[in-house]
Amino acid sequence: MDDGNGDPHRQRSRFVTFSRDDASRIAEILAAAARTEIMPRFKALADGDVRHKTSVFDPVTEADEAAERAISAALLEAWPGAVIVGEEATAADPSLPGRLAEAKLAFTVDPIDGTRNFVAGLPLFGVMAAAIVDGAVVAGVIHDPVCQDTVWALKGGGAWLSRDGRPPKRLQVAAPAALDRMEGIAGTHYLPEPLRATVLRNLPRLGSSTWLRCAAHEYRMAASGACHVLFYNRLMPWDHAPGWLLHQEAGGYSAHFDGSAYVPAHTTGGLICAPDRASWQIVRDALIGG
Repeated sequence: MDDGNGDPHRQRSRFVTFSRDDASRIAEILAAAARTEIMPRFKALADGDVRHKTSVFDPVTEADEAAERAISAALLEAWPGAVIVGEEATAADPSLPGRLAEAKLAFTVDPIDGTRNFVAGLPLFGVMAAAIVDGAVVAGVIHDPVCQDTVWALKGGGAWLSRDGRPPKRLQVAAPAALDRMEGIAGTHYLPEPLRATVLRNLPRLGSSTWLRCAAHEYRMAASGACHVLFYNRLMPWDHAPGWLLHQEAGGYSAHFDGSAYVPAHTTGGLICAPDRASWQIVRDALIGG
């Protein structure tokens, strides 16, 4: 693959290694879509601007679709030939996530994570993207359109918060704590029975638990030490690939319910994120059982 300068290896190396400049470029793309396509529609949606996909709990808006088009086009301009796996594009072509495992370079895109909050006029939603090279997440970016700041992570390069006019701040997960002092965020609505009943019965064993209806902000909280535990069941790659890397690079530990490693091509198996492996085991046993 030639980069136009006669050296095919230069373009290949860009695909394999992501730098801070690359993460910044992704962040700029997400922020631009938020400014032009998302925020002008916030609290200004007409009745026909909101539809539902799989259920009444799965809305999509004109803002989602316009933002995803803008982000996808900008990513392809910066990285020609990449595979784009967007949430809204996947609704039209369910085969797209299957390309993540084999693609040399792919991006997951969630144009508005927390669409239910967006529709309700709640300022708690985010824009997310992850870069995936040969099936592994190498960069994750989560932009907050309301506060206009961005958290991002590079594989092996740490997790960071960037705000205009300030140096990047490194993120760190919370210190381990006793189970009854852990703060958790748990999405239980996709759990099958009887596991759902088991987890709901056991959640009070944590010090506190909640759910924000927005993985973008939930992962931001965990990576910055504002909570200890994240608990999810359904793992769509646009919802979890960026935040999973952010949490890992902030020093956290995560795994499927059975202890196996997360990879972005997995959409089942559940996910528990905790400050360290010992905490993960304590939470897993407390919520699911030994």
